[in-house]
Amino acid sequence: MARLVAISLMTVALFANSSFAAGLTDSLKTGNPELKSASQLAFGPEGILFVGDARQAAVFAIATGDTKAAPAGTIAIKGLNEKIAAMLGIPMDQLAINDVKVNPISHKVYLAVSRGRGTDGVPLIMTVDSSGKIAEFSLTNTKYAMTTLPDVPEVKPDGPARYPEGQSNANTRLRSISDISYINGKVLVSGMSNEDFASDLRSIPFPFAGPAEKSTGIRIWHGQHGRYETQAPIDKFIPYTIDNKEYILASYACTPIVKIPLDALKPGAKVMGTTIAEIGSHNTPLEFFGYKKDGRNFLLMAGSTRGVMKFSADGIGKFDGITPPSQACEQSNDKNRVQNCGVEQAGVPYETIQSLKGVWQMVQLDERNALVLAHREGAATKLVDGHATWTAYDPTRVLDLTTIALP
Repeated sequence: MARLVAISLMTVALFANSSFAAGLTDSLKTGNPELKSASQLAFGPEGILFVGDARQAAVFAIATGDTKAAPAGTIAIKGLNEKIAAMLGIPMDQLAINDVKVNPISHKVYLAVSRGRGTDGVPLIMTVDSSGKIAEFSLTNTKYAMTTLPDVPEVKPDGPARYPEGQSNANTRLRSISDISYINGKVLVSGMSNEDFASDLRSIPFPFAGPAEKSTGIRIWHGQHGRYETQAPIDKFIPYTIDNKEYILASYACTPIVKIPLDALKPGAKVMGTTIAEIGSHNTPLEFFGYKKDGRNFLLMAGSTRGVMKFSADGIGKFDGITPPSQACEQSNDKNRVQNCGVEQAGVPYETIQSLKGVWQMVQLDERNALVLAHREGAATKLVDGHATWTAYDPTRVLDLTTIALP
């Protein structure tokens, strides 16, 4: 059996160790980070919060000062988006919760929020503590650094556009950042560039030393689409260790899971990922993480149409890559699609967690629990165009934040 250790679990212990990466906050300057959007969040050492700002294709590192270790509490907030909107003095349908992450040291919850849904939407960072208290994290006079991403999609006018899984924003700049993570002194950023391999995954050293270098272009065999693709961006990804080698497990719309060697992420490189699972069509990955329970390793993914899916990760390294089924299909790509090359489901099997429905955000809280932000009546996820992100959750639906036991 392949020995697997989810890096997301390893980093909790590393972040709690004050000797790890000591002094990273010393590299940050004091000022007011000028966010244009708060799209994606990730935590690094010393309580540093990384904020992806897709509108200006930038990543901010912000010292939260939230470094006192504390156990996780049980959080249950009915109508979280209603409550935040009321605090901000806006109607609920003018609020977007773009991402939710947990500080692995304090277990405080951080939310990337848009106050307003048009081009004038204001980015905010909100917090929820173990008692359920909601507050705004001040971005005034804080320690921070930023880096900008080169070769990103051009800015286009905001406006709705349809795609198979729902509605999106037609402004392609919002696809410059789809997810971020921190591992081993690097900030990883997925999204789209304006290169030939538009699907990109950047590995940016931290502390930041000016603008980021060129991205790594990613090519995959998309089993459901039945073609090689370089234009479809990664939606969600996690760092993961398989057989003592570090990988990125990346998920895409319609819905392949692909493993990419972490050491292959070099500026300007072109990398072929290995597709190890196909979940099915018309499904967008919303959140994705790995965890350990009862001595076994699992992956948990929330999808827009297929609900919350649980994968057994033990032995995942033994799955062969999903490849073109014929020599003719080898020629199928973004521009030249050969018919009858696709497969709906294959590779790593999964089970659907029937008790979890209408999930928009999902994040591991501690070793036993997760936080789920979901429609209280479990209505099917409806994606609309976002302000800070390419897609957002239907703003008219009430969302509850609930602690659940890891399945």
